[in-house]
Amino acid sequence: MPTRRELANVLRVLAMDAVQQANSGHPGAPMGMADIAEVLWRDFLKHNPANPRWWDRDRFILSNGHACMLLYALLHLTGYPVSMDEIRNFRQLGCRLAGHPEHNPDIGIETTSGPLGQGLANSVGFALAEKMLAAQFNRPELPIVDHYTYVFMGDGCLMEGVSHEACSLAGTLELGKLIGFYDNNGISIDGRVEGWFADDTPKRFEAYGWHVQSVDGMDDEAVANATRAAQAETQRPSLICCKTVIGWGAPNKAGTKEAHGEALGVQEVAAARQRLGWTAPPFVVPEPLRAAWNHEQAGRAAEARWQELFARYRRAYPQLAAEFERRMQSQLPADWQATAQAALAAARAVAGPQATRKSSRVALDVMAPRLPELFGGSADLTASNESWHAGARALTPEDATGDYLHYGVREFGMTAAMSGLALHGGFIPYGGTFLTFSDYARNAVRMAALMQQRVLLLYSHDSIGLGEDGPTHQPIEHLNSLRLIPNLTLWRPADALETAVAWCEAIEHTSGPSALVLTRQGVPQLPRDAAAQALIRCGGYVLADCTGAPECVVIATGSEVSIALQAVRDAQGRGRRVRLVSMPCTQRFDAQEPAYRDAVLPPGLSKRLAVEAGSTGLWSRYVGLRGRVIGIDHYGASGKAPELFEKFGFTAEHVRAVIDELITAA
Repeated sequence: MPTRRELANVLRVLAMDAVQQANSGHPGAPMGMADIAEVLWRDFLKHNPANPRWWDRDRFILSNGHACMLLYALLHLTGYPVSMDEIRNFRQLGCRLAGHPEHNPDIGIETTSGPLGQGLANSVGFALAEKMLAAQFNRPELPIVDHYTYVFMGDGCLMEGVSHEACSLAGTLELGKLIGFYDNNGISIDGRVEGWFADDTPKRFEAYGWHVQSVDGMDDEAVANATRAAQAETQRPSLICCKTVIGWGAPNKAGTKEAHGEALGVQEVAAARQRLGWTAPPFVVPEPLRAAWNHEQAGRAAEARWQELFARYRRAYPQLAAEFERRMQSQLPADWQATAQAALAAARAVAGPQATRKSSRVALDVMAPRLPELFGGSADLTASNESWHAGARALTPEDATGDYLHYGVREFGMTAAMSGLALHGGFIPYGGTFLTFSDYARNAVRMAALMQQRVLLLYSHDSIGLGEDGPTHQPIEHLNSLRLIPNLTLWRPADALETAVAWCEAIEHTSGPSALVLTRQGVPQLPRDAAAQALIRCGGYVLADCTGAPECVVIATGSEVSIALQAVRDAQGRGRRVRLVSMPCTQRFDAQEPAYRDAVLPPGLSKRLAVEAGSTGLWSRYVGLRGRVIGIDHYGASGKAPELFEKFGFTAEHVRAVIDELITAA
């Protein structure tokens, strides 16, 4: 039987060979963490390579994603559909084994972990999902939700600010089944971190409320004992600080920055093979080692035990079992369409002017009680975002059956944790903050989009219309900046009905995050016929048309639609043929058939005007070079919203004047 060190050396050799073959990558962290990984994956991790999506598997997250060859080697050796040819083609175009792991549950990759610290923040969402599902579904002697979230992290993960937000939250929420392994090798790309990272990490995590241990990461028995102790701690999340040597086994580069982010070199690889006692050729794993690593039989047995448990659960609690299956399969309730129609009806019943943040609450009040997987929260702006629905119950460390979380002032951590919730399964998370603070969470928004996760982002206070808080809080470039993110769908509704449609579309949209951008100030409810109401979901539609072919088209979003409507009606009253298009979602409009888009925006008509209280840059694709945009390409000012709108040209009078200029221009 191979020794533990021999089994760990398989990981080391595969990492250094793959990086050398690619002449690109990070061999040092996989070589330093190999002993930790061997202990965790062979002695503790509950998983089934034959069914990577098994609901009650333990989740393993590699937050220090540059160590990706460690994960790829583990997946290959334990029996996931990751071939040696793929390892040989590591980092090459078309290979699934990218330079940092990309979310691919079919081969065992739980989350994308490129930017440091985000995997750690995702893991908080994973662990929170497990705790909540267990509280909602487990019954005495029938713990159908009972798994751990394990996360590997490095110095860089802990230096990134998101780690403070996420780990503080994890301690507060008492996520006792979250266990982290800190690769304390003291090296980053620039060299020894002691010159720029002198934190007392154990004390820092103890202050967060974590259970903390420090061990020799090269000592398999010490790592195993620490893992058992972490599992025994059921209330606090656990951090195991593992002292390691980066590039362990490389005789000249171990413990140096040269082992971090570059291939070791042919001579050093040869010397390392000799040091490790490895005689097999590159990309060849001797059969005794391969057999000892294979987890397929044990994985099938582990899932079979759970399936027997779930069968007993289904017999005892058939309705709960069906609901659990529905939620884990990401299926909406059977009565979802009735719920959506009820939300639309509630929106139509709104009579007077109302901020779209309040209209969002109207829709949420209808949907949330009928959609138990909807889990909300806000980064300390619950009342401002209107993100608390009528039947909401706050989640607490003692009671994980609540459906709302006060995240505190943690926009980045909140957004990354929401991706973890979505990735785990069983929840549709939404979280609120001011639009301008989306900057704090920008990279987590991008990662949710890259992974195509159903994460709902509520962004209120959408423009200079928020008023007296001034330029620091008034978003200018944010709308178009977010629209540039692939896979992110941004809705900026003009009234209650558009807001309700945006909510319904966001919930039904399963291939990426959705942002609902909402006003602080009141906006009137807009008149529409039934045909226009049905077309809101297309992202852009004719709200007010003229008789005959239009000579000018006005496009507006959000609070500016009602302003533009006044101007268009006035122009029509003076005999101008002007059409108003409301465009709450440019991405959805762009996805429509060309014939529909041309019917809304006639391709031969160059006299077009876009009106939006944000930066103007992206609107040229809709108005063309001869069109005009009323926007704002500078920072705002402190003052009352009506005064700011007048100062910066967002008035019916100004829109009307520009319409006239366009029509009369040669």
